Amino acid sequence: MRAELINPFLKATMSTFQTMVNTNPTPSAPFVKAEPSLSHDVSGIIGLSGGAKGAVIISFPTSTALATVSSFIGLNVTAVDADVTDAVGELANIIAGAAKADLSGLNITISLPSVVIGQNHKVTTPKDIPSIVIPFKCAHGEFVVEVCIALTDPK
Repeated sequence: MRAELINPFLKATMSTFQTMVNTNPTPSAPFVKAEPSLSHDVSGIIGLSGGAKGAVIISFPTSTALATVSSFIGLNVTAVDADVTDAVGELANIIAGAAKADLSGLNITISLPSVVIGQNHKVTTPKDIPSIVIPFKCAHGEFVVEVCIALTDPK
C-alpha cells in the first residue's frame, strides 16, 4: 500500500475532527487488516471508484459515536438514532471528500455514505485490495478509519 494513497485519509480525518468535532485525534500505528476481524458498533462507509477503487470506513464503539456526534451536532445524543446515523454518514463523507481533493490527479468518485449499525458488526472489503486500518484516540474515545484503495490503472 502506497503512503501517498493513505496519508490524505489520515490528514482528512485529523482535520475533520479538529474543525467539525472540536477534538484533536491522535493516530496510532496503521496496520494491514488481515481478516474482517475488527468489530464495531457504528460504521460509516464511502465507496471509491474512478481512478481508484475501494472504500473508506470510519467505525466507532457506541460510546465514542454518541460523544462524537454530540459534539458534531451540538446536541446531547444518548442513543443511536437517525441523528447519529446521519452524522456518522456525514463525517465519513467529509473525510472522503477532503481526501479526494488531495488525490485530485486520480479522478476519484465517492459514493453516498452508507451507515451500518449493530453491536460487534464486521465490515468486509474486497479481498484483492489491501485494507489499512488507522486507529485513533480522541477526547470522545477510540475509533478507526479503514482505507481500502487500489489504483484502477496502476502506474
